[in-house]
Amino acid sequence: MSNPTVVIAGAGLAGATTAIELRERGYEGRILLLGAEEHHPYIRPPLSKEYLTGKAEFEDAYVKPADWYTENSVEFLPGEEAGSFDPGAHELFLHSGARITYDSLVLATGASARPLGVPGSGHGAVFALRTVEDSRWLRTALEVGGRRVVVVGSGWIGMETAAAARGYGNDVTVVGRSSIPLGNVLGRELGDVFEKLHRDNGVAFHNGTHAVAVDGGEEQAVVLASGERLPADVVVAGVGAAPNTQVAERSGARISNGVLTDKSMRTSIEDVYAVGDVANPFLPAIGRHLRNEHWANAIAGGTVAARAILRERASYDDIPYFYSDQYDLGMEYSGYAPLAAGAEVVFRGDVEKREFIAFWTRGGRVVAGMNVNVWDLQDDIQRLIRSGERIDADRLRDESVDLAAL
Repeated sequence: MSNPTVVIAGAGLAGATTAIELRERGYEGRILLLGAEEHHPYIRPPLSKEYLTGKAEFEDAYVKPADWYTENSVEFLPGEEAGSFDPGAHELFLHSGARITYDSLVLATGASARPLGVPGSGHGAVFALRTVEDSRWLRTALEVGGRRVVVVGSGWIGMETAAAARGYGNDVTVVGRSSIPLGNVLGRELGDVFEKLHRDNGVAFHNGTHAVAVDGGEEQAVVLASGERLPADVVVAGVGAAPNTQVAERSGARISNGVLTDKSMRTSIEDVYAVGDVANPFLPAIGRHLRNEHWANAIAGGTVAARAILRERASYDDIPYFYSDQYDLGMEYSGYAPLAAGAEVVFRGDVEKREFIAFWTRGGRVVAGMNVNVWDLQDDIQRLIRSGERIDADRLRDESVDLAAL
């Protein structure tokens, strides 16, 4: 190819990382980066953390300064969405009616916040949280303080939003289908830690139930399955996200909880790759596909796809990683959620003081680890996961045993 063209459909962190990695690895062909939003690529974690709480400006979330794209000949096309593509002709069709010929196509179409989907949830005081505009509108609603906030969903977005809302002095109630917040991700023992953290900060919980309606009458209220009404000036829908697979589906790519890819982020269609929230890549370390929606996954997938486009050996070998900040608790987690489900949890440190490490072990092997309010441990945690070696649980618990020596 004398002047190959890479088209990246989606200008989030995964799409931007792909473009950055291509340029940094010497790719000299044309790069087109299509973004549904008008903003240059930005990272999303601050939307439920620093930006939502008012501790950081949106500009801090940009992946690269705007002039980087011009200086590195990356053609950024804001407000452009892909519709479908023709694998045989190597043509991408945009909603605007334009066609773009590609040599390599990267699907980085991300995910969309799931709607609350109950009667009355289209009301103006019901907020989702996915884009910077969502976060800005929600922050405006919360920073007034003294409002009754009902968060529907007790996953990461729900819990981080609850913490932000309490930080502004609002009354906060969390409604969750699970019997314990974050239970599907962390299990009961760690879910209890986070529920206690929030209760200690004044949050009320309705676990094991769900909203069936938002009554927007004289006094807006969230109606639960039991019929109970929770008065709400602000309702936040934190009920998860769905991968934006429409472009891939219309074009014949294999879909299963996202766009299926091999370990090099290649889809079932030649010269087409998928990265970020929309991708469901094969992870050699666990011998199965695993989709996750955290920012580290966007970086890992974009990096691997760029290398694969350049015909380098490329494999998704990163251990999934994410972090969360809630009140005075900061945590980092690395590990494989399917292996951690139902695994034994071994604690090192003081759980009551919320200064500890939790290890998820299966057959004596560490499959995941989380450090809470203790730092600079992720390298050691990931090393233990990668090693696959059996480690005595008592040694994991024993703080006198240097973690680096395990």
